[in-house]
This record gives sequence, C-alpha cells and structure tokens, in this order.
Amino acid sequence: MNYFKTALLLAALTGFVLVAGYLLGGQSGLVIALVAALGMNLFAYWNSDKMVLRMSNAQEVGPNEAPELYGIVQGLADRAGLPMPRVYVIDEEQPNAFATGRNPENAAVAATTGLLRYLSREEIAGVMAHELSHVRHRDTLIMTIAATLSGAIGMLASFGGLMGGGRDSEGRPLVNPIVAIAAMILAPLAAALVQMAISRGREYEADRMGAEISGQPLWLASALAKLHAGTQQIPNRAAEANPATAHMYIANPLSAGGMASLFSTHPPMEERIARLEAMAGQMGGGYRSAPRPNTNPWTTAVPQAPRRGPWG
Repeated sequence: MNYFKTALLLAALTGFVLVAGYLLGGQSGLVIALVAALGMNLFAYWNSDKMVLRMSNAQEVGPNEAPELYGIVQGLADRAGLPMPRVYVIDEEQPNAFATGRNPENAAVAATTGLLRYLSREEIAGVMAHELSHVRHRDTLIMTIAATLSGAIGMLASFGGLMGGGRDSEGRPLVNPIVAIAAMILAPLAAALVQMAISRGREYEADRMGAEISGQPLWLASALAKLHAGTQQIPNRAAEANPATAHMYIANPLSAGGMASLFSTHPPMEERIARLEAMAGQMGGGYRSAPRPNTNPWTTAVPQAPRRGPWG
C-alpha cells in the first residue's frame, strides 16, 4: 500500500471522528471529538510502545538472555540499515510476534516463546525481517494512529446517548435522533473497515519488504504457515485480554472466527503465502513451495529453506 493511499485512509478515519462527534452531539460533540482524537493520538505517540509491551507482559532480553534471537535481529537490522531495536520475549505458547515504537530510533520487536520453540532459525529470521520492515516504514506509528482514531469513534458512539446534542430555543433536539442512532451504529463499523484496509495493506507490504531484507521469501512463507496453524490451536492470553493489540501481531492472535474473521485486520494467510511464493519464483534459486496454511506443523514436518543470510 502506498503512502498516499494510507494518508487518505487516515484522513477518512479523522473525518469519521469529526462527523460522528457532530452527529451525536452537534457543535459541542464536534469539539469533544476533536479534543479526544488529538489527546489520544498525542498520548499514543509517546506511550504506545510501553503500553503494548506492558499489556503483553513482554520482558526485554539481551545477547546473554536470548543470544540466537538477539543475533538474528542484530544481523537483519544491519542488513536493513536500521538502528538495533530493543528485543523482547513474551511468555506465550502461541507462536507470534510484533513490532512497536514511534520511529526506528525508539523501536522494539517482540517474539513469543512459542515462536522461538516451534519455528526454525530461518523461519524466525523471516518473521523478524517482517517486523523490521514495519519499523522501517514506521507502520507501528501509522497503526497506532489508526487504532486510536477508531477507538475515539467507538468512545463517541458509546457516549453518544449522553451527549444529546443540545436543544434549540424551543426545546427541540438539535440533532435528529434517528441520525444520531444511525451514527452510533454505522460510524464504528465504517471506522473498523477503514482500519482493516490500512492494516491489511501494511501487512502485504511488510511481507514483501521483509522478504527482501532476509533475501529468502520462503523463510517467511514457511513461518506464516506455522503461525496460522498455531494461532488456530493455541490461545494467546495477553491478546485475548487486550484485543486492541491484535492488529500489531504478524498473525491474528485472537481465536474468534465466523463473522469476526470478516473484519480481521490481517489479510488471508493463503494470499500472503502465495505472494511470497511468487516473489521467490521471480528471485529464482530453486525454492520449494511453502506448506499451505491448513498444514499442521505440530505433527507434520515442514520443508526448510537453505540456511544463509546476514547471521552466517
């Protein structure tokens, strides 16, 4: 997804905040919406990384505590021309990972213990390259802004009945009650759809750039197949308790399915793997196809990609 399209979608989210505020509360609602959006974004800009890491119970590690993970991240960061991010480990059996931080100088990457246990060194490198791509493109800041704007819309909708919109000199409501009710229902839905479009586009781009950083698209493709199976079978306690953080993970950590999956912020895993396989074919090198997402990596051997990269 290009930056122009992302900017348009963020502008649309901001517009939804203001329109929702006006429809639900008139002029006073508009002011409240504007203040809420600005306040939430300023707070998120400076504190989102600390909040997400704390909610995930992430523990910072160094070369002594997690030498292999730290070495992989360090080698990939050098290859990508990025400052070395802080490295965290989350005590969760579900294999997953995310990146956070407002810019590359204040970035952090986090991996679950399940990811370190179930994935090979090459697959871990593919996942970490994906996360460093998010850092490189400042996606972590973009996604934080999108999440806080969507949160502001949800907050306005929740308190819409209390705002009332005021009354004119004859005691009539300034805002049509039917319009207000429609706004309470439709505004959060529209915001969720816009956030989904932003998130899915950034994930595709991070897959592409991550594959370029590692030089091996199938490392990530193979990892995604395992992550998909793992997230279907193993719950993520921290993410389930704080679903607002779900969009930051490389694979959707939530166990909800059915209609909820239609509004997932993550693109279909089959499509992500197919794009990486096509990229591997264009790069050449005799790669084998990655396992499909319905493969169960806990009982089925996964073909491993050749072992080469910046870590030796």
